[in-house]
Amino acid sequence: MTDKVTKDQIAQWKQDFEAVFKIVVEDKTCYLHSPNRKALSAASVIGAQNPMAFNEYILDKCWLAGDEEIKTKDSYFLAASGQLAEILNFKEATLEKL
Repeated sequence: MTDKVTKDQIAQWKQDFEAVFKIVVEDKTCYLHSPNRKALSAASVIGAQNPMAFNEYILDKCWLAGDEEIKTKDSYFLAASGQLAEILNFKEATLEKL
């Protein structure tokens, strides 16, 4: 599946989404975009009762392409889950009292 992802496709994704990420687990690869506010909100509600469901939701909603085994096989999913925090990095803000 991932051998069908072209440089042009990645360039288009970069135009469509703020950031695009590639996760490689052994011989499997997937491409994700950064989550939007709506996805993060829903994942947070789901994750409050089941932390693993947070990762499943983010992986599903941010999925662009890749080997489905990353979603379906526990060993691949758990490895990819360890990288999901990296796609949640946001810009830093400062607060100044005036």
